[in-house]
Amino acid sequence: MTDQTLSPAERFAASRDRARQPLLETFREGLRFDLDPFQREACGALERGRSVLVAAPTGAGKTIVAEFAVFLAMREANAKVFYTTPMKALSNQKFQEFVEAYGAESVGLLTGDTNINSHARIVVMTTEVLRNMLYADSDLLTDLAYVVMDEVHYLADRFRGAVWEEVIIHLPSEVRMVSLSATVSNAEEFGDWLQAVRGDTDVVVSEERPVPLEQHILMRSKLIDLFDSSGLATTNRVNPELVQMARYGGRVLSSRQMRDVGRYHSKGGRPDSFRMSRSELVALLDDRNLLPAIFFIFSRNGCDQAVRQVLRAGVRLTEKHERDEIREIVEDRCRTLLDEDLAVLGYWEWLEGLERGVAAHHAGLLPAFKEVVEELFRRKLVKVVFATETLALGINMPARTVVLEKLEKFNGEARVPITPGEYTQLTGRAGRRGIDVEGHSVIQWEDGLDPQSVASLASRRSYPLNSSFRPTYNMAVNLIDQFGRPRTREILESSFAQFQADRAVVDLARKALQQEQSLAGYEEAMTCHLGDFREYFAIRRELTDLERSGSRIESASNSEREKRQRQLAALRKRMKDHPCHRCPEREAHARWAERWWKLKRDTDRLRSQIQSRTGAVAKVFDRVSEVLLELGYLTKENGETELTVHGRTLKRIYGERDLLVAECLRRNAWKDLDAPGLAAMACALVFEPRRDDGLANDRTLPRGAFRPALEKTTTLWSTLDDLEQDNRLPGSEPPSTALSLAMWMWSRGSGLDAVLSEADMAAGDFVRWAKQTIDLLDQLSLVAQGNVGRVARQALESIRRGIVAYSSVA
Repeated sequence: MTDQTLSPAERFAASRDRARQPLLETFREGLRFDLDPFQREACGALERGRSVLVAAPTGAGKTIVAEFAVFLAMREANAKVFYTTPMKALSNQKFQEFVEAYGAESVGLLTGDTNINSHARIVVMTTEVLRNMLYADSDLLTDLAYVVMDEVHYLADRFRGAVWEEVIIHLPSEVRMVSLSATVSNAEEFGDWLQAVRGDTDVVVSEERPVPLEQHILMRSKLIDLFDSSGLATTNRVNPELVQMARYGGRVLSSRQMRDVGRYHSKGGRPDSFRMSRSELVALLDDRNLLPAIFFIFSRNGCDQAVRQVLRAGVRLTEKHERDEIREIVEDRCRTLLDEDLAVLGYWEWLEGLERGVAAHHAGLLPAFKEVVEELFRRKLVKVVFATETLALGINMPARTVVLEKLEKFNGEARVPITPGEYTQLTGRAGRRGIDVEGHSVIQWEDGLDPQSVASLASRRSYPLNSSFRPTYNMAVNLIDQFGRPRTREILESSFAQFQADRAVVDLARKALQQEQSLAGYEEAMTCHLGDFREYFAIRRELTDLERSGSRIESASNSEREKRQRQLAALRKRMKDHPCHRCPEREAHARWAERWWKLKRDTDRLRSQIQSRTGAVAKVFDRVSEVLLELGYLTKENGETELTVHGRTLKRIYGERDLLVAECLRRNAWKDLDAPGLAAMACALVFEPRRDDGLANDRTLPRGAFRPALEKTTTLWSTLDDLEQDNRLPGSEPPSTALSLAMWMWSRGSGLDAVLSEADMAAGDFVRWAKQTIDLLDQLSLVAQGNVGRVARQALESIRRGIVAYSSVA
């Protein structure tokens, strides 16, 4: 909006804002576009010295606020800014963007396997790296002015979410935070918690999509609007044409046909269904000028099969000059890959798809291949991408159209419908700011789909942010060493998990109080002048319960029946002998007593919930501390809890199996392993198998010292698991050796073909597990004493080769 389109009063207000925020005005002048209201509000808060939480839809431009924080930091003499992300791919992308804007000398990158220019003033990193820095009190934290937490809604992730809360709680109070989140339904609650733990924090929420979204259902060969577009339609009313077509197999029927179909249905028939092939749908989108498009398919194999399917159908979406440019980019980005590995990686088939404008994108793809797909899609050279939902998280790959082939996915246990939050995240990729007037989502029709359910999915913005925080062994020793045990309990009580539990407790306590007031009224109403009616009613309930239970017992022995008859007779006598049995208002009192009893049971349940939630996080911390005391990682001296030498080792071990790794080092379980053996062991500790994987049989385990070392490791795991169960902690799964032989072979120099064949997994998956193995080996090389530390460094170097060594930013 320009000043010419504003009223005099609005122009005056805009001028006053510019005068109040000179740095924001300078920043804005360097942009090629004007800022949206939510961006101005958030940036203004930063200029006033406050922290900010920004919750807005995918593609709305939240990162502008982060870029303004970088701009502010670079104007101060020595100020630093850390930009944290949940994924290495997103870290790499932000690193490249900041290098282009500020120069390579000013920007650093720290991920689990990359360390570039760590002392720079702008450092991009994964959130875990910052958490580790805080616990180690790293000198890199000196002069830190801002921390950006991109995709902060990741703190709901049940595996990694606790790291975000640890960072938020432990960052020095003078550091200002820029938290960027997807649109969540409880942003204000999260903002209240940030205010409580971080101080001055503004919450800026925007529901507006930067590019409007047109939503369609593909039925037969026709794209039908999901919502009624007539001027008379109410908000989010389902298109009546769609409702009719849904009932009659994708066709609009005449009056006569309607009568015929009615008779057909009355005889048990059903309309025929029809579903477009993927190649036909690509052609339809191309004809309608709705490319580029992302097809979300919730299966990696499904994505690869979709590419093969459209290529077999002869789809070609590129011109010759585009194909030449694609080949040039691919050859440049993949020049470090070995020639003998190209066929194994499916390079030539992948390249053919790219040259025809089609690609897959999923976690099983080699990182180098994924990055090429992302770059070609951004350059509009690849026009159709078949992707899993991981593409919807963070990576900058907007499209004109998003296609959802199904509205359900496999969650690891069963096929479940996608949630409104997931739908919003996926369709958030539709519509490119500054390019498209509107974005489009297309849902492919299938039998049984209810237009009303789709409409409710599409019109709700329900994506609650719930904490997944839980104390870990590493967290416990780090905090106890820094603050002592009593203060650590207080710190953990400030977590978002406890904040949410406390808010729930407030509501439960309010309800319990109301019910207790009602109980008092009921008790007064059932008061009997002849005696204690509560006592009398308890006898009646016991008698009723015993009579009911007896009616269900058919196979009881004679002695059991006689015993029950004696109990019934005794209860009936007690009831008749009770003074209240003779009260003329006995049944009226009993009706009040019945209400009292039901409400009392419900109130007791509420009180139990309140008890379990109050101090819930601190209770788990106490159980963790008891395990550490029992194992000798903590000790009590003069009433104070302190770390032992083993506890100091545990301080520097991060990961799901922190305590098991520490125990194995302490008990010398790995002292006889060579580099390939230690690589295989580290792999067994980080690898998370599919449900049907798990432990390999003895014939597929590495030879030599590995097997006795594995036996010691498994015995230690079993001991820990029993101890955790005894202390009411959840325990863990046993180490999985399903990938150990493949990692042992890779460490010994075997070829990629043989290793992937043994691993029975995609190249991208193998690279991911190899990098997690490298991360653990790196920790061991720094923490382990003597030979194990040296061998860990050798193992690390033996794995970091070929496709595992590839990095787009090295």
